[in-house]
Amino acid sequence: MKLTLTQFLTLDGVYQGPGSPDEDTSDGFTRGGWFVPYLDEAFEQLAATWLGQADALLLGRRTYVNFARDWPKMTEPPFGPLMNGLPKYVASHTLTEAEWNPSMILSGDIPAQIADLKRRPGHELQLHGSARLSQSLLAAGLIDELRLVIAPVLVGTGRRLFPAGVTPTGLRLVRHETTPRGLAVHTYETTGQPGYGTYGAEA
Repeated sequence: MKLTLTQFLTLDGVYQGPGSPDEDTSDGFTRGGWFVPYLDEAFEQLAATWLGQADALLLGRRTYVNFARDWPKMTEPPFGPLMNGLPKYVASHTLTEAEWNPSMILSGDIPAQIADLKRRPGHELQLHGSARLSQSLLAAGLIDELRLVIAPVLVGTGRRLFPAGVTPTGLRLVRHETTPRGLAVHTYETTGQPGYGTYGAEA
């Protein structure tokens, strides 16, 4: 399976609390809900297409706890049946139970276990949110594709997906589009180490 990451971001790179003011107030964050004004039918259709390609979901602990609280209450298609029915793998060294079935906790050598999952037949193992897990898996070279959904807003504070010290990684843009309300959707394949050059140097 291909490991894909779907992440909502502000234009200044913040991923924290896209869905509501009280979604994630850690570290004193008070500007949650910044993604909601830009949702539209075009993006919902695109997101449903992505989710339809998933054979399983991969989630970090924080994202899993939030999803497990909210998604079982949402049953309408297309998202409800897929999110609730897909196998879910939870990367956590602290959780001992995962009650949002079907779910399985991954602990110990998590990158090795995810590499094993990728070797199974299927289309996509999808990583949603879970930015800290995403950062570690990007550093390990395990993420194959990034789907970055960028809202036209600056929030000025909050946790960023690509902080200082991020592992250098080459990317290739394979698709880009915009939605009527202004979301910029960029899909990148990872290509290993980035290339470098000197502007104006003769071949």
